Amino acid sequence: QVQLVESGGGLVQAGDSLRLSCAASGRTFSGYRMGWFRQAPGKEREFVARISWSSGRTYYADSVKGRFTISRVDAKNTVYLQMNSLKPEDTAVYYCAAGISSTFEYWGQGTQVTVSS
Repeated sequence: QVQLVESGGGLVQAGDSLRLSCAASGRTFSGYRMGWFRQAPGKEREFVARISWSSGRTYYADSVKGRFTISRVDAKNTVYLQMNSLKPEDTAVYYCAAGISSTFEYWGQGTQVTVSS
């Protein structure tokens, strides 16, 4: 059974940094793409970043490019999202997801990130 467990969210001020973690278990994720998504109150869920577990290739939404970095540590089966220069508009519930090709089939429960101005 695949499990994705996010942690690391919290309340910070604008300009601060946070690092989110996603602990993955239940299968080998080689060949999978791991992603971070977020959903703000009253808005649809949106893509933030993704990484290929095998190659390490990354891709970012324009809104976070240059501020956020996605990475993974094979030995820990963990994916990270380092978030720097946070803005109030980054406030959302952040979700970790895993999948093959263009579909993310597994999702975590989410972690709240709140950025005050």
